[in-house]
Amino acid sequence: MRKRRWLALALATVMSFSMLAGCGSEGGGSSDPGTSDDGESTNTPDDGGEVVTLKWVTVGNGMPDNYDAWKEQVNDYVGEKIGVNIEMEVVSWDAWENRRSVIASTGGDFDILFTDQTRYNAEVSTGVFMDITELLQSAAPDLYSMIPEDYWTAVSVNDKIYAVPTYKDSSATNYLSWDVDMAEKYDIDYKNIHDLAGLYDGLKAIREGEGTAPFKMSKNGASFLLLSYDDLGTSLSAIGVKYDDETRTVINPIEDPEFQENIKMVHQMYADGIINGDAPTTDDSNGYRTLMVAQGWSGAAKTNWGPNNGIENCEAIQIGPSVVSNMTVRGSLNGISNSCKNPEKALEFLQLINTDSYVRDLFYYGVQGDNWEYDDNGKVHKLKEDAWAMAGYTQATFFNVTQLDSAEFNEWEEVKELNENATPSVMLGFNMDTSEIETELANCRTVWEKYKSELLTGARDPEELIPTMVSELEAAGWQTIADAAQAQIDAYYGQ
Repeated sequence: MRKRRWLALALATVMSFSMLAGCGSEGGGSSDPGTSDDGESTNTPDDGGEVVTLKWVTVGNGMPDNYDAWKEQVNDYVGEKIGVNIEMEVVSWDAWENRRSVIASTGGDFDILFTDQTRYNAEVSTGVFMDITELLQSAAPDLYSMIPEDYWTAVSVNDKIYAVPTYKDSSATNYLSWDVDMAEKYDIDYKNIHDLAGLYDGLKAIREGEGTAPFKMSKNGASFLLLSYDDLGTSLSAIGVKYDDETRTVINPIEDPEFQENIKMVHQMYADGIINGDAPTTDDSNGYRTLMVAQGWSGAAKTNWGPNNGIENCEAIQIGPSVVSNMTVRGSLNGISNSCKNPEKALEFLQLINTDSYVRDLFYYGVQGDNWEYDDNGKVHKLKEDAWAMAGYTQATFFNVTQLDSAEFNEWEEVKELNENATPSVMLGFNMDTSEIETELANCRTVWEKYKSELLTGARDPEELIPTMVSELEAAGWQTIADAAQAQIDAYYGQ
């Protein structure tokens, strides 16, 4: 049984690697578990109990072609470890929103569901997820202790926890990602530029010298400028509290002088051809870009941003602060169904995937021996260049994923450091009750969507556009939203 030998080798190498990387693995020795005629695991778990099947619904590139082989590997191991078998439903990106709507309205057929900040509050309020506040401590104590306390606060609704946050790049940091060769060609001191104003002269020189727009954008434009404002869970960018405002005053970010100064610079760049003229209508900004603003960590310039944009010599310089807020933590969550028959096992499984490197690798990389294998140094060697269909960020922590053999450094160490040093939003843990203002929110979101691309790409003069937006937002009920938000904030914080 060749696959069984892979499992045994995997356990040995991943334990070795985990000691090097500082991420504990719970993988003990592997026996040769049997399978039934239909390929389902018939393992007896370590505690001698019954094997429970859990269904996990998540998003990605659809079901993997080699799903059956993958499921057998996962369930052989997880079944023996904790008495759980996993059944995955990987929904394609284009079908995801509709599938989530069906689940929210019907309760769905699932035990674990991936969610994020766009619908988490609504899913909690409609009873989709179970309150796991007390159960966490008994069923998954290691999971609870490994995730920072601030993150549990960030996912709390009315002081109760309804989902497990994915401990990854859970703070938000923006970077200026450069084609270093192009920057040096025009003598740009790129390492010492940390704001938009400092970009202008160098980018204008590139525009004039190369004849192309060096600051290519999609219709989302300079949305990074809104990172400093906590939208209070409203999914409306036109309302918020500045992350470091100790008075917790509700404002319209586009009226903030700091935002206006920056967006005027964006408009100047657009007018001068530094930003591409089709930015307001462009869905995708992939392809070569001399400069882009990206959220992540500086190491991504070498592992992701550079390679994906055809840049051999790419470097990222931080712009603005690292912030942790409800929104940044809620970028990846997994909730347990309110009708789950085995919530303790669901939490035990989420604990295992977050603490056992071998389980994590199977979910992150795919089928061992088909998609990947361990090398002699305990690192992962990819056997296929095609991307694994499951989205790694939806699953569990990044910090126990085994490094690729091609990696020159451990980028997750930087991510963890950014998380640890991030500034918490003053609104961390606050959840606004929007039930009485849903009409106003919907109307204001319509106004925002109408103008946001022209504003954030600089296509229209903000000195003319912002007063128009503010007027239409007011007519749509913005002040009603702001008053409700301020009243709830003052009551929550006793101001």
